[in-house]
Amino acid sequence: MTVLIKIAFLGIAGVLLAIQFRGSKSEYATYIGLAVGLIIFFFSIRQVEAVTAQFSRIKGYLNGAEEYLSILLKVIGITYICEFSSGICKDAGYQSVAGQIEILGKLTVMFSGLPILIAVIEQIQSFL
Repeated sequence: MTVLIKIAFLGIAGVLLAIQFRGSKSEYATYIGLAVGLIIFFFSIRQVEAVTAQFSRIKGYLNGAEEYLSILLKVIGITYICEFSSGICKDAGYQSVAGQIEILGKLTVMFSGLPILIAVIEQIQSFL
């Protein structure tokens, strides 16, 4: 919990610092936003490692269906990467590029989840 509070304050401080530069040197504001975003992203990676350890524990309960867990992890990774990239583009003033990244992320998540949908449909058909 204390790490979360530190990261939140880092984000707020970074935004306030970037606001100071936005009027005179807007490129510095973008660089500050990018740097703060990367720092927060690397702190997030530590949390992902802890979650991955829990997922390996869950894997023991799946009895041969581990590919569903890997799909879930892949989808989570895609979402975070797209959200992070989109946020950077929006901060830099490129909303159209951010929108395209979000669309690509949604399509990638949809295609990544198709094996689960197919497995559910096959399971339903086996009951009928």
